[in-house]
Amino acid sequence: MVIATIIWSGVCILVAPLPYNKRYWVVSRWNVFVIWCAKTICGIEYEIKGAENFPDAPAIVLSKHQSAWETIFLLANLPRPLVFVFKKEILYIPFFGWGIAMLRMIPIDRKQGKHAFKQVVAHGKRRLKDGQWIIMFPEGTRIPVGQAGKYKSGGTRLAVETGACVIPIALNSGECWPKNSFIKRPGKVTVSVGKPIPSAGETPDSLMEQVEQWIESEMRVISPHAYSAG
Repeated sequence: MVIATIIWSGVCILVAPLPYNKRYWVVSRWNVFVIWCAKTICGIEYEIKGAENFPDAPAIVLSKHQSAWETIFLLANLPRPLVFVFKKEILYIPFFGWGIAMLRMIPIDRKQGKHAFKQVVAHGKRRLKDGQWIIMFPEGTRIPVGQAGKYKSGGTRLAVETGACVIPIALNSGECWPKNSFIKRPGKVTVSVGKPIPSAGETPDSLMEQVEQWIESEMRVISPHAYSAG
């Protein structure tokens, strides 16, 4: 990953003048390569359930977060270009940040509080209008296998503000690529896509309740052994 990142950051700079869709495709080949290496070297395979649920419409993707794996995988494997909402400090990371800067992401300054969310809404509306999807991890950080974090309503607030539907995604990547672990374990990651949930007539909290219920219920389907004790 380190070697590929250093090489690919240079490639990203070279393709900066290209139209956005072509630039996105080139930059995301890094993601494809890393996922291929994870499969070939570490034995981490994957399957996608419910791909037919992806809508041909503006959407906010809200995903379970267990690992770095999904941040790499989802960007290159969803039907539309993705826009991540992340803290702006990531752009300062050598090589990796340079590549991310080539894409239309939404970096935020968390110190700005409510003003930061207004920026997310303003940028989000433009991105959705351009045909991109916005992805957020409602738990905020990577959560250990078999556990659930506190679901924050930022993503559903954005959906209500923009009128976009929400796509819930459950996945069990932490079983193969645990948080803060150098060791990767062979296995199969299941990425399960739920049916779009309309935001019309919902409040951010009621919409997030539906998202959380679906994701956590689906986690018990794709990782029953992780929840057997409960």
